[in-house]
Amino acid sequence: MNTALILKLVSLEDKIVVISGGASGIGLGTAKRLVEFGAKVAILDINDANGASAVKDIQSMGGEAIYINCDIRRLEDCQTAINYVIEKYHKIDALFNNAGVAMRKNAVDLDPEDWDLALDVSLKGQYLLSKCVIPFMKKNGGGSIINSGSGWSFKGGENAVSYCAMKGGSLNMTRAMCIDHGKDNIRVNIVCPGDVDTPMLQSECEQLGGVYDKNYKEECADRPLNRLGTVEDVANAVVFFASDLSTWVSGANLVVDGGGIA
Repeated sequence: MNTALILKLVSLEDKIVVISGGASGIGLGTAKRLVEFGAKVAILDINDANGASAVKDIQSMGGEAIYINCDIRRLEDCQTAINYVIEKYHKIDALFNNAGVAMRKNAVDLDPEDWDLALDVSLKGQYLLSKCVIPFMKKNGGGSIINSGSGWSFKGGENAVSYCAMKGGSLNMTRAMCIDHGKDNIRVNIVCPGDVDTPMLQSECEQLGGVYDKNYKEECADRPLNRLGTVEDVANAVVFFASDLSTWVSGANLVVDGGGIA
């Protein structure tokens, strides 16, 4: 076994990764996993308390992380945040467009303001951060953009009109960006999780009038692999797309859902 080759392929040593929504849930779990593989992470979020706590947790692991308050709905915030990362580290190797909002309502019950919030954070935010990062990746000889999708990127879901719209949009935006920026050695892929045990899943449960308890989690685990997803399950997929294991993978979607949409 060529251990040296394996370590080289999976290593993220000295890679700089930007993560939106990185102060909690999948974003935080992914930040920690990336650091374990050697990356330095820049966490973008609007929750300053969670952001500070995330950096402290990562530093306690022996890793390096910074937190930047960034409303990814605003181009000015995105550009300022990315400029700061470049000033500090001089490059960005990967961007994980993770931030999202889940509104569990149908088209009649959903307020237009909530539609705007959901799509601005989860779809426009992916576009804006990519817009700001791509010129630096191009100058650096390439990079990896990983968008966050869902099983509902491929199919509809009950009382989730804005969520399905934005996740479907993320999937096809990923394909378009792959085509546009492949010539600059920028790979663009999308990770599509199923139900993962996070504060967002709890929020969805409560929006639908449920109780986030053992019974609810068992219902969510009703899939071929018979368990609820963890943040680490999703993080491992992001590591794959950020590493040299995927140097000829672009425009791809990786469903991480325990077989839920099989």
